[in-house]
Parts: sequence; C-alpha cells; structure tokens
Amino acid sequence: MSAVAIPGEPSPEGAPPGGRRALAVWGVGVSVYFVAVIFRTSLGVAGLDAADRFHVNASALSTFSILQLLVYAGMQIPVGLLVDRLGTKKVLALGAVLFTAGQLGFAFSPTYGTALASRALLGCGDALTFISVLRLGSRWFPARRGPLVAQFAGLVGMAGNLVSTLVLARLLHGIGWTAAFAGSAAAGAVVLVLVLLFLKDHPEGHEPEPLAHQGAAYVRRQIAASWREPGTRLGLWVHFTTQFPAMVFLLLWGLPFLVEAQGLSRAVAGELLTLVVLSNMVVGLVYGQIVARHHGARLPLALGTVGTTAALWAATLAYPGPHAPMWLLIVLCTVLGACGPASMIGFDFARPANPPERQGTASGITNMGGFVASMTTLFAIGVLLDATGDDYSVAFSVVFVLQALGVSQILRLRGRAARRERERLVASRVETVHVPA
Repeated sequence: MSAVAIPGEPSPEGAPPGGRRALAVWGVGVSVYFVAVIFRTSLGVAGLDAADRFHVNASALSTFSILQLLVYAGMQIPVGLLVDRLGTKKVLALGAVLFTAGQLGFAFSPTYGTALASRALLGCGDALTFISVLRLGSRWFPARRGPLVAQFAGLVGMAGNLVSTLVLARLLHGIGWTAAFAGSAAAGAVVLVLVLLFLKDHPEGHEPEPLAHQGAAYVRRQIAASWREPGTRLGLWVHFTTQFPAMVFLLLWGLPFLVEAQGLSRAVAGELLTLVVLSNMVVGLVYGQIVARHHGARLPLALGTVGTTAALWAATLAYPGPHAPMWLLIVLCTVLGACGPASMIGFDFARPANPPERQGTASGITNMGGFVASMTTLFAIGVLLDATGDDYSVAFSVVFVLQALGVSQILRLRGRAARRERERLVASRVETVHVPA
C-alpha cells in the first residue's frame, strides 16, 4: 500500500520533490495562465471603447464577457478530463494557440458578430490554462504545498490583470484598438514556444499510473465519483460565492460604475481597479500562508470575505449622497481584492477529497462555480441597467442574491465535507505506514 500525503504534515516518501527545477517548470506553466488572464481581462479596460467601436448598448456589451465566461465555465469539466488523460503540456499548448488566435481576431474584428466569435475562441483557450497549472503544481510539489502553490497561481493571474489594467489601457488610448490588441497577442506566441521547449508534465520517476479506460463510461465515472464527494461540491460553492463580485467588477462593470455612477475620471477609476488587483496579490499571500498552516481556517476565511464584501457593497450602493465618498470606494476596492484569494480556498476543499487521478476533474467542477456566478451577474447587471435607465444601485443589487444562494449551500454542505475529510485523514495516517502489497 502506498503512502498518502496529509495536508499540513510532511509529505511521505515518494512525493514530488519540489525544489528549483519544480519552480522553473511550474513557472513556464504559470506564464501561460498569466498571459491568458491579460487577454481575459483586456475587455475590462476597453468596455467603453468597445461600446463605441461596435455601437452596442449595455446588454450587448455584457454579452462579450458572458459568452467568454460561458465557454470557459462549460469547458471546465472537459478540461479536467483532458488534463487527467493527456497531461499538462499538450493542454497548455492548445490553450495558448486558441487564446492567441482569439486575441488577434478581436483586434481585427470589423463587426460585433466577429468580435463575439473571437471572445468565444479566447474563452476556449483561457479555459485550458488554470486547471492545467493546478495539475502541474500537484505533480511537481509535495501535497502540503498545495494551498501555497494554488494561491501563487492566483497571484500570478492577478499580475496579468494588473498588466491589462496599467499597460494595455495605456496602449489602447495611445496607439489605438487594433495595434494594442494585436501587439499584445505576441505574448501568446512567446509562452507557446516556452511550453513546447521547456515544460514537462512530471519529474522523472513520478510518472502517474496510466488510466485504463477511455470513452464515455470513463468520463461518466470520473465526473460521478468527483461529484459524490461533498468536498468537491463544497469547493464549487465556495468558489461560486467568493469569486464573482471582483470578477464582474474587473472584467467589465467596474470602470463604467466608477465613471458613470460615481462621477470619477477614467484615470482615477483605473487607479481603483489597480487597487483591487494589488489588494488581491497581497491578500493571496496571506491567505495561502494561513490555509497551509491552519486547515481549519478555510471556511472562516471564505465566509468572512463574503460577509465583508456584502457589507461594503451595501454601504456603497445605499450611500445617501449622489456619489459614495472616495474613502468608501477605496475600502470597497481593497475588500474586493480578497475575493480572488478566497475563491482559491474552494480548491483546498476539493483537492483532499479526491485521489490524484481525479484531481483535474474535481478542479474543473470547482472552477465552474465562480465563472457561472460571474456570467449570471454580468448578464443580470446589463439587463437591469438597460431596464432602469442605468441605475447602478438596482443593477448591482443582484450581487446579494447570488451571495445568499452560495452561503446557503456552503452551510448545507460543510458538515458532510468535514466528516468525510476527517475519515480520510484517519485512513491516510494509517496508510503512511508502508504495508507490503
């Protein structure tokens, strides 16, 4: 019987070694995710320009991000299965090809329809990246490093968001739409070359056991077995409830809200969006350290983030004056920065609930949560803005509905997930004693 890694304890003999080579290989993989996030969030700084370029209203503008997220969310389980089956290198290389083609297509799109198709292609490539990076980390680093590796991946993603907020926004208004988007696509070609030349799926001597079966029956078994685990479902709802407020804000509606509803200039609004990203990066480091050392802190951190986010949104939207004061907007944006790191906690529920051969599938299920919530909120805000004559207070109130739904499911599942995790921990302690097969 083989040894099993226990969260928070030293990895047993035979676990991935980590070290400098692991960092180098993982760095190549995470660079693909970095570029994917730049492309994913590029519309967040170009929303008003896109509305003018394609002559569309708020609902049509939100369709760009909704379609992109619809493709992303819909592909998470297939991507998890692909990663489990094909390995990281092939899936990341395909992702880089697709999201680069989508970014180029968006640069040269002459019509709203072709631009939509380009964002869908970009979403398809983007969908292949994050689950692959999580799988790569689990193959190269000991299990006890899982929370930190996942948070660092999220941190690098937010660095990509920072690039789109600071660099792409300036390029857009300096050299124009086509040159800015086409020029940024060169980064996709660079990371594709890095993947093909330097990325390896796993260290020597740590090859995974080959999966014995392909086809529909295998797919159904993988999905069903992952879904039966309460930890997988809890991970999905934690991701659902925590991620979407910041995602919606950064991906599309933050800039219009700050400019049109709060009366700020684009420059000041851009600085507040940057604050969300910087806060995310700092909080990610803190949350990663806390969860790695204190597994019991996962749910309090997630629910605390949800409650604080809801309170700040309520204070901002209900403020009696014509505009919320700058100090309140700064606090709101700082707290929104915690949403991304809190969503990563969802994977820390799903990961220990599933064996290595189901890690990709379970992560795909979990990752669907926040993107389904984001897609729903993006659509609802666009519809409500058109229906109410751009009343942002009414439109953004949909945030509270989805938070309430998510919290109710978290509370429903937390007991079952905790019991299963305790049972698995006891069994793992026994299995760390090597028993001859």
